[in-house]
Parts: sequence; structure tokens; C-alpha cells
Amino acid sequence: MAYDEDLANRIREFMGPEEGVSEKKMFGGLAFLINGHMAVAASSQGGLLARVDPSQTESLLSKTNAEIMIMRGRSMPGWLHVTSENIVTDHDLEEWIKRCVDYTRALPAKN
Repeated sequence: MAYDEDLANRIREFMGPEEGVSEKKMFGGLAFLINGHMAVAASSQGGLLARVDPSQTESLLSKTNAEIMIMRGRSMPGWLHVTSENIVTDHDLEEWIKRCVDYTRALPAKN
């Protein structure tokens, strides 16, 4: 399955004013990077792949409908999958993007 291009456009609208943003096709989806770090992506499995502070993973899982990402059989704290149904409104999508951008901005820039 290819990524949702409408979702990618919605993400792009919110990410547009951010400094240091680039786009890259990754894992069959479209990732949005900040200073070389992936922040958020339109997932090839539908919905959003969100990068968050790993220390907030359990809290976010308990109070949102996000699921922890499983890659190669391993759970990945700090990487959450948010289904399309949970980001229908711009407000919901903007909250996730803000969370992802805030965490990613705290990481040292890649050269």
C-alpha cells in the first residue's frame, strides 16, 4: 500500500513554516525530517508514524488511540502509529505534529 497523499499534503501544510524541514520517501511512506531527523511520516500502512519522546511513550499509549510501532518484531518506544481515524480533524493532526516537532527539535542536528 502506498502512503496517503492527502495526509502527506495535510502534514506538509503544518510543517511548511518549520525551519530545516525536508521530505524523504522512506519505508514506503513519506517522511518529514527536521535537521536530518525523521519527525513524522505519512505511513505506507495508513495513518501517521509519529516520533515522540521515548519517555512519554507509555503515557501517550494510555491516553490516546496510538499504538507502539513494531519493527522487525521489536516494539519501538518513541515511535507511534496513529490511525487515520484518529487524525481526521486538523486539530488532532496538528497536536500530533507539534508533539513530534517539539521532540525532534530537541535532538542535535545531523550533519
